[in-house]
Amino acid sequence: MLATAHSPLQFSAIVERLGHELKEAGVPPRHEEGRKESGWVLIDFGDVIVHVFSPEKREYYRLEELWGRTTPVVRFTG
Repeated sequence: MLATAHSPLQFSAIVERLGHELKEAGVPPRHEEGRKESGWVLIDFGDVIVHVFSPEKREYYRLEELWGRTTPVVRFTG
């Protein structure tokens, strides 16, 4: 899963809410790396890995291009 946070507050909200909701559902994070200050955080939930990027880091890494043959199941824009 890829997400873009457009502000430090939004970055914190995405990371904290995902961690809280999935932990409540019995899926605690296995590993987390990166920091919001760096513009990238990875949270490994086992079957799902979440990348939260700043817009600049998402453009730089372009992970969607690595998985170009896959089809997104859901795409949120805002």
